Amino acid sequence: MRIPLYQIDAFTDRLFRGNPAAVCVLDHWLEDSVLQAIAAENNLSETAFLIGRNGQYALRWFTPKVEVDLCGHATLASAYAVFRHLEPSLTEVAFDSRSGELRVSRTGDLMTLDFPAINGQRCTCPMQLSEGLGREPLEVWSAAKYLCVFAEEDDIRALQPDFSRLAELELMGVIATAPGRSVDFVSRMFAPRVGIPEDPVTGSAHCMLATYWAARTGKTLFNAKQLSSRGGDLGCELRGDRVLISGRAVQYLRGEILLIP
Repeated sequence: MRIPLYQIDAFTDRLFRGNPAAVCVLDHWLEDSVLQAIAAENNLSETAFLIGRNGQYALRWFTPKVEVDLCGHATLASAYAVFRHLEPSLTEVAFDSRSGELRVSRTGDLMTLDFPAINGQRCTCPMQLSEGLGREPLEVWSAAKYLCVFAEEDDIRALQPDFSRLAELELMGVIATAPGRSVDFVSRMFAPRVGIPEDPVTGSAHCMLATYWAARTGKTLFNAKQLSSRGGDLGCELRGDRVLISGRAVQYLRGEILLIP
């Protein structure tokens, strides 16, 4: 069995930047154990699997360890594969996922994800969180992930997490954020519990980041930067209960996975 494979750098316009995702195009679902094994073999923060045609696709995402409910950069990469290779005449594609229908549109080389907004609840800071980050955040909010707020961009750049300590947390990931110097806000994202010590660029984190910064600033449009070693650039717009997340992508490779019985 031959599975088409694309590796796409998402949320960047330059190769070797942004967040690399693998996109595997299937004609039928394989056993979950096989999908998980492929994701582990790819050893990227996310591998996306999609099935469909005519602008409608089923989409699933796997880290090297688990299947996840929502992933922004691998959705952007999947849309890139559809727009460039599978159905290049399209300007919009719909993905059926664990988080409902997710639409991606394009204008030139800029793609925009239509994702659910996520509102966090203010909470106390767990000991593992402050010890794992190496410093106490000014605020902590929780939803599917923790959102930790710091005073300035340099605080985010200076974080040197203890990943083993962060992996003890109940929630799957930790977002650290602060006001940016050249953008509205900056962030980093850590998810060692699901096999991603630091995620290079995390689209889904901006579902929560956009609602936090909108409540804090009164704005609904943001330019954002993720401060991983690879770095990534995102545009965000809060529209009611949805967040529009925009970015570009660059193809790194195209090939096949060979599954031999």
